Amino acid sequence: MSDELLINVTPMECRVALIQNGTVNELFVERTVKRGLVGNIYKGKVVRVLPGMQAAFVDIGLSRTAFLHINDMVWPRNQPTPNVFELLQPGQILTVQVMKDMLGTKGARLSTDLSIPSRYLVLMPYGHHIGVSQRIESEQERDRLRSMIEGIQTQHKLPGSVIVRTAAEGIPESEIAQDMAYLAKLWEFIQRKQTSIAVPSLIFEELPLPQRVIRDLANENTAKISVDSREIHAKLQEFVDEFVPSMKDRLMHYPGERPIFDLYNVEEDIQKALQTRVALKSGGYLMLDQTEAMTTIDVNTGSYVGGRTLEDTVFKTNMEATQVIARQLRLRNLGGIIIIDFIDMQEAQHREEVMSQFERMLERDHAKTKITQVSELGLVEMTRKRTRESLEHLLCESCSTCQGRGYVKTAETVCYEIFREILRYARAFESKSEFTVIAHPLVIDRLLTAEAPAVADLEHFIGRMIKFQVENLYTQEQYDIILS
Repeated sequence: MSDELLINVTPMECRVALIQNGTVNELFVERTVKRGLVGNIYKGKVVRVLPGMQAAFVDIGLSRTAFLHINDMVWPRNQPTPNVFELLQPGQILTVQVMKDMLGTKGARLSTDLSIPSRYLVLMPYGHHIGVSQRIESEQERDRLRSMIEGIQTQHKLPGSVIVRTAAEGIPESEIAQDMAYLAKLWEFIQRKQTSIAVPSLIFEELPLPQRVIRDLANENTAKISVDSREIHAKLQEFVDEFVPSMKDRLMHYPGERPIFDLYNVEEDIQKALQTRVALKSGGYLMLDQTEAMTTIDVNTGSYVGGRTLEDTVFKTNMEATQVIARQLRLRNLGGIIIIDFIDMQEAQHREEVMSQFERMLERDHAKTKITQVSELGLVEMTRKRTRESLEHLLCESCSTCQGRGYVKTAETVCYEIFREILRYARAFESKSEFTVIAHPLVIDRLLTAEAPAVADLEHFIGRMIKFQVENLYTQEQYDIILS
């Protein structure tokens, strides 16, 4: 697999696209005025303890208080879960790290179990073990890395747990030792700063997006890293020289006049990723509906009739859908509970092949995914770890007309609401005042045409005249009734 990272930089935002085999699979967006908080370490103060939830709200200097659950705190795991009041009290000062950004109306999610990443390692200062990424499958390589880490960790007198990242596979000891030295200096800096600053304050800020994606995503499969900003390219050169020297020859400045995201139709893919319908090459399609509670994905054959039998058509559509769904989850950064309704298949072997391929497609995902079960109705239930806003929530907002419902009342429905409102007013006010209806042009047009007989009957019934006035700024559901 050949990967490429495209980094597009403007004064307002930075965007990074991960291209795999010529296709956009992941997109990262960081606005200059609204940088993500995941990985940041703060000195905060407990504002309120919630015994019923075994949690607390912590002020870390953001617009909303952050949330800290007892399961995300450091305490001896071989002991029973303590009561939250045994660990936290209002006014208590804590050093915490952001695990999840503020999402919607929810504050950031915190942990006291700090996690400090470098290129090849992750330091967890309060842990007591050495772990190796599960994606490193060779037992011989896993043993080599564990043995190496034990020696280097003792040499640098670095406390806590060390997790070896996937990128460390095959890396020589000298580079791993360099990473460990960096973590040792960084942990020393964090310890010094947390005792010298006020509350609430930022202790350590995670790297900017360009450096972060190179640290986390660039690997032996990365053929090229293209940056369209000379300034950021210079900063990345320094970063790569210091921390990722293997990427030095693959980092390049893109000076072309054609926008870098146009090279692989990234802009077009972004627009498609904001739509609910996703076309399959075979003629089938997916319908994706993202709500506050969960995301639902429905698979349909559409115009595809290429199979020899109905079962064959359904099987081929579902197999193609597994690849597209896995890509859409990454591209849209969908998280939380996800329900997938594949087309019903009669043959058990076909069902097993679809699920097997779907699991293989999800293995490429950097976010943690888990298929919990297939329900009695044949629905695939899964979860995907959510650490940042989805693409839709990042780039869009609820429609001011429909308030996020995705639909508006018809002009006919609004007309009947107006009739009922006029009847209420007529009963409530005895005077013979006229009524003036102010509404959207489509509503007024219907009142004067299709509903004209009903208007005449209503005028006769209430004994008052009804006038109409168009307001172009009103939405289709909005209207006013004025007594004059």
